[in-house]
Amino acid sequence: MPKSKRNKAITLSKTKKKGREHKEVIVNSIREAVENYNSIYVFSYENMRNLKFKEFREQLKTSSRFFLGSNKVMQISLGRSDSDEVRPGLHKVSKLLHGNSGLFFTNLPKEEVIRLFEAYEEHDFARTGSTATEKVELHEGPLDQFTHEMEPFLRKQGMPVRLNKGVVELVSDFVICEEGKAISPESARILVCFAP
Repeated sequence: MPKSKRNKAITLSKTKKKGREHKEVIVNSIREAVENYNSIYVFSYENMRNLKFKEFREQLKTSSRFFLGSNKVMQISLGRSDSDEVRPGLHKVSKLLHGNSGLFFTNLPKEEVIRLFEAYEEHDFARTGSTATEKVELHEGPLDQFTHEMEPFLRKQGMPVRLNKGVVELVSDFVICEEGKAISPESARILVCFAP
């Protein structure tokens, strides 16, 4: 039987591929940074928030440059072997690029860079899947910090709550998260509600 002309997969997304030109721009800008800056550092990150990273990048804008992106593109721009490296020894740096990592070009001294990276720490809400650092448990009784409108939301997240004369009340003790265990999506949403 002949193939049906109707049975075709059609993509509905309007995104365009970045293509080779985009990668070439990145390669050229990294090679330009190699010439303009004295030092290169490879840094790794986990659970990074874009807004916090933007703030950190703004602090160092005058003396440094960050590159995040495809590790292979960054490796190619530095050189993967002795024969194609931009400067002697740079292929060793490209071997360090794996996982969630990026390049940091700077003219600052090494001690200053280490101090900046160690000093910069931003606290944010726990995300789904991250490990809980402590056990969070709620005891039975009224939850005065919530309005009556929050009761359906809290019940949807699995909390045993009810309305008692317009006050949200916890019917029984409830453990939001256990120390050392992964945080569920519901637990993460509840923890955001209890943040100061």
